[in-house]
Amino acid sequence: MSSAPKPRPKYYEFNLLHHWPPAVLSIFHRISGLLLFFPLLPLVLYGMQSSLGSEAGYLQWRDCLGQPISKLVIFAVAWIYAHHFFAGIRYLLLDLHVGSSKAAARASALAVFALGAAGAALIAWGLL
Repeated sequence: MSSAPKPRPKYYEFNLLHHWPPAVLSIFHRISGLLLFFPLLPLVLYGMQSSLGSEAGYLQWRDCLGQPISKLVIFAVAWIYAHHFFAGIRYLLLDLHVGSSKAAARASALAVFALGAAGAALIAWGLL
């Protein structure tokens, strides 16, 4: 048998279906935090400034948020927020060494995905 090192793979598998649920949860938690901070926070602050500044600004934002595409964006933002919130609670519990075994970590990752979807579904139900 040869002691030569094995050749390294020439590509990386980016398919998220091949990763463990806690790994996918970690990736989504980072992406959702980035999306909540960079494009969303300035947009919310601008919307508050313009809607509180004048009645015309308020009416413009009310009409804009009443459109179906805006409701779809609100649903996406609700899912991003709910996912980030529940994943953050999971990570706080992991810091306290609650559910840090492999089976418990996998179950809690799947629970975070389910709770994030349920939270977004409640917001979607309220938008209809």
